[in-house]
Amino acid sequence: MSVLVNKDSKIIVQGFTGKEGSFHASQMIEYGSNVVGGVTPGKGGQTHLDRPVFNSVQQAVQATGANVTIIFVPPRFAADAVMEAADAGIGVIVCITEGIPVQDMVKVKAYIEDKDCTLIGPNCPGIISADEAKVGIMPGFVFKKGKIGIVSKSGTLTYEASDQIVKAGLGVSTAIGIGGDPIIGTTTADAVKLLMDDPDTEGIVMIGEIGGNLEAIASRWIKEHGTKPVVGFIAGETAPKGRTMGHAGAIVGGADDTAQAKKRIMAECGIHVVESPAEIGITMIKALETIKA
Repeated sequence: MSVLVNKDSKIIVQGFTGKEGSFHASQMIEYGSNVVGGVTPGKGGQTHLDRPVFNSVQQAVQATGANVTIIFVPPRFAADAVMEAADAGIGVIVCITEGIPVQDMVKVKAYIEDKDCTLIGPNCPGIISADEAKVGIMPGFVFKKGKIGIVSKSGTLTYEASDQIVKAGLGVSTAIGIGGDPIIGTTTADAVKLLMDDPDTEGIVMIGEIGGNLEAIASRWIKEHGTKPVVGFIAGETAPKGRTMGHAGAIVGGADDTAQAKKRIMAECGIHVVESPAEIGITMIKALETIKA
């Protein structure tokens, strides 16, 4: 079992023939992901990486039955790419592009609200269901099949969390990199809910960072509705107030935006908070043992 994507997902790549799209599509194919084609306007009818190229997402869906897309297009075209995918009936839209203007994402968020789709990102590493499908830019070899789900704002920390989980002998069900922009499609709470509902996910790692209230909202939902142990980590302990750190959304604007405040809220909600990513694996083992006892 997995969340959002699996071995049966039919994946297309928007921006298929570009440098980034080509490189990561080839990596996804090598991992075993079911990439059925791609979209580059003006290049429809060509073949790329032994897959067909289409002029539009609608054409790609009609020809291949695609239900997942990953977007590698420049920031000024990315919002239109997301909306085009939603209009074409794509169920899972993964937007890797970073630097999309905030006003564009405000428009996208409103546009897809009544569409039957899930947007991951933008400015994210994507999704991987270990040993089934990689729809993103993460190094696939880090992820081994198991029972722990990962939700993270940070790409690098997603990989580190997986490494710690795998080294602990647990393995990963699905890892969801939600992205670090101020406005994103799937929130921390949204992703946590998906993993809580997955019968083959036994525990969840939740990685956040300074700025915003996504972790607090997710933590309070976990306190009320959570049925599985959650290990949490917040990046940005030493970040100065008012300075953006790494991600556009990682900025301390008030007392509740700090790492310390977020860690306190998480702990109050029953989450097992760690001070270092190196503690994630052993802490999850202990949390699972406590549940089983």
